[in-house]
Amino acid sequence: MKENSISRRTFLKSSALAGAAGMVGTGSVITSCDGGGGSAAEKITPIKAPGTYYLPELPDEAIEGKELKIGLIGCGGQGTGDLRNFLQAVKGIKVTALGDTFIDRLTNTANMVKEISGQDVPENGRFIGLDAYKQVIDSGVDAVMIVTPPYFRPIHFKYAVEKGIHCFMEKPLFVDSVGYRSVVATARQAQAKNLAVIVGTQRHHQRNYVAAHEQIMNGIIGEITGGVVYWNQNQLWFRERQPAWSDCEWMIRDWVNWTWLSGDHIVEQHVHNLDVFTWFSDLRPAKAIAVGARHRRVTGDQFDCFGVDFTMENGIHVASMCRQINGCSGPVTEFIQGTKGSWTSTGDEIKNLKGEIIWKFDNEAAREKYKVNSATQLELIAWVNHIRSGKSIDQASELAVSNMMAVMGREAAYTGNEVTWEAMTTSDMDLTPPDLTFTGKMNLARYTIPKPGITNEEAAVQAAARRAEMEARRAAAQQ
Repeated sequence: MKENSISRRTFLKSSALAGAAGMVGTGSVITSCDGGGGSAAEKITPIKAPGTYYLPELPDEAIEGKELKIGLIGCGGQGTGDLRNFLQAVKGIKVTALGDTFIDRLTNTANMVKEISGQDVPENGRFIGLDAYKQVIDSGVDAVMIVTPPYFRPIHFKYAVEKGIHCFMEKPLFVDSVGYRSVVATARQAQAKNLAVIVGTQRHHQRNYVAAHEQIMNGIIGEITGGVVYWNQNQLWFRERQPAWSDCEWMIRDWVNWTWLSGDHIVEQHVHNLDVFTWFSDLRPAKAIAVGARHRRVTGDQFDCFGVDFTMENGIHVASMCRQINGCSGPVTEFIQGTKGSWTSTGDEIKNLKGEIIWKFDNEAAREKYKVNSATQLELIAWVNHIRSGKSIDQASELAVSNMMAVMGREAAYTGNEVTWEAMTTSDMDLTPPDLTFTGKMNLARYTIPKPGITNEEAAVQAAARRAEMEARRAAAQQ
């Protein structure tokens, strides 16, 4: 194993917390998973012993403690929504700093904070520009929420940890190999400083997923032998360019459609499903081969769909599919097969090899038992509980595995070639624009739609030739 690779087992052992999950289910296994005549208790062997993996407690309220000064970096829709969840779920927090590239977004967030909590974010705590993250972090906050476009997150995470600030970061954490190594290194520093780092893969704090994870760790489906993960939906939003916007401003306002900013939707969105498999299996991918295409996207340089075959480090396979095309079928779901049975998030149920349901999460009972069932609020409650109790947690290292898995799938589809974990984690791939400037012009001709089987340079030459041909036709038509 290379020095810069991640041992998920080491991570899980070091970050495990004592305490029960407090989940609600319909009961334990009632029939033998392998169809034999013995009792289920005699047949089942735990995959992991309790206490060797992180099992969140998921309380309705955060523990009491000192008032926490919170900063938000990234005041778009996701950042504003995350901060709203925070204010609604946790008492004793004060929003003292906001940072964003654009004044209109920051103002909207400040107005939301006032409406939800009655707090006025002071004018000297409002920062605008690409370097606003430094000003937020340096303003005296105890903890920071990093919800900028994914490209910027490694940079912001590194600076926050250097300053000793607790971090909540939305997924994904990076878009390329350079970002991967930066996040892994920063996560180690955060652990050494006893910081609490929670990430936005909220299924890790979602009651039904946590309950299913515990059942699988207890051995209910046996050893995991493979899985299928999907995220298929309509296209997300996009922004038409406005005349007053510079190249960089347009891209950032339209960030979800540009690979260097979002990583493409296989990284930005489908990472949720990939993360469920790496979380439940405790495996990392060894290699990937993929297909992908673009049919109907109207801005940016990304694909509309991906289909990936991942080979995990122990040789089992995971089939992955994600699509953002209007008018098409779903689903958004995960399925995991084991030697004794299978689990699916559709229906929150586990079946034995005969297809009989042997466990099912009772969502109705959970709603009756708990006041808070929103995973996006529960993860923030967990973050505050770690901060106030002085317990370090490192979810960045764990997400780095599934995040890189998504990058592998993207690159396999973009190039048409098989890619490996070792090659990707040691690659010099850096999607930073060489001419990144907020007010000036950037070379937008560089952002071509990938063509499997040819290099980026070849694709750029072909795109330039097509543009020249179109310009010649327009000129001829005007004569």
